[in-house]
Amino acid sequence: MSIRERLSGNEASAVAMRQINPDVVAAFPITPSTEIPQYFSTFVSNGSVDTEFVAVESEHSAMSACIGAEAAGGRAMTATSSNGLALMWEMIYIASSLRLPIVMPLVNRAISGPLNIHNDHSDAMGIRDSGWIMLFSETNQEAYDNLIMAHRIAEHKDVMLPLAVCQDGFITSHSIENIELIEDDKVKEFVGTYQPEHYLLNKKEPIAVGPMDLQAYLFEHKYQQAEAMRNAKKVILEVAKDFEKLTGRKYGLFEEYKTEDAEMIVVCMNSTAGTTKVVVDELREKGIKAGLLKIRVFRPFPVEEVAKALSHAKAIAILDKADSLNGAGGALFQDVTSAMYVNNIHVPAINYVYGIGGRDTTTKHIESVFDDLAEIVKTNTVTNPYRYLGLKKGGNQ
Repeated sequence: MSIRERLSGNEASAVAMRQINPDVVAAFPITPSTEIPQYFSTFVSNGSVDTEFVAVESEHSAMSACIGAEAAGGRAMTATSSNGLALMWEMIYIASSLRLPIVMPLVNRAISGPLNIHNDHSDAMGIRDSGWIMLFSETNQEAYDNLIMAHRIAEHKDVMLPLAVCQDGFITSHSIENIELIEDDKVKEFVGTYQPEHYLLNKKEPIAVGPMDLQAYLFEHKYQQAEAMRNAKKVILEVAKDFEKLTGRKYGLFEEYKTEDAEMIVVCMNSTAGTTKVVVDELREKGIKAGLLKIRVFRPFPVEEVAKALSHAKAIAILDKADSLNGAGGALFQDVTSAMYVNNIHVPAINYVYGIGGRDTTTKHIESVFDDLAEIVKTNTVTNPYRYLGLKKGGNQ
């Protein structure tokens, strides 16, 4: 029987880490993820876990310590946000290139500057092509569930890649929601023990980790990384099936909310999906065929599946909580439209950059998106694919 609780997203993440009981947690505080290692440190001090907790001097050192722990054969975790993730940048790439399945809650926050401590996805978008698996979480429950599944995915022999579990800073990280926890013993059984095939402390197999990798080999090693990311899609679904058997909660690569007959579909990630569901329900009551596609697995990106799920729509809007500053739309927009193009599916699509620096996104904003989509359906014309949602008139500060 599940355990009913009321927890913030940060508390839920820390509880998941307690139940996983990793060998090493190395962390440095940064808002809004600070509470995760803070809560976890209390589990260390009261003996709830036997984890080695390393209080390092920077986020770069936190990821470095996790790399060392994983390379030695241990299971390692950390947590961070925003500029903390940016300071890890060098080690983020090293972790993935060395095929070390580190798991990291990433509490999304705007990247400085100017300084802003509130939520958008600019930190996550900075590592989208770094070789990390990336799961996004609409609710506290989903953040908890994703973390419980994370090690099973990352440590699979066909994957062996690090994994970040994203949730929206303050919106879910500090908001308290009802949540169903899994019993400790069941989590332990589900996650299992980490048994790496190759590791530094294996005296029977002396190895080097991170040696010089020149022209003769690096290309092939990068190809193996790419193959591992492709393999992860199948593994994510397999683990989700086992998780559903354990909890009854079903997860896929994405969630389709009332999309079966939808003519207009909004695509988004994380907590904005909840706001969009409210609007979809209201529009459905009026007889308007609206729907939502919520991306859960951002890396690897589910190319064929997303294209198929959107193929019957008459118009779609992709919402990006970060601007790529490239003049051609946000990262999610580019991924979705690319997926559709390569699968020879052509549906009118528009992009909205929204919520930058924690700017509120209300039901009225989402309603305006569906109004725009209705006009596109009516005219079969997209006059401007690159738009902003909730921006003050003229872009004035």
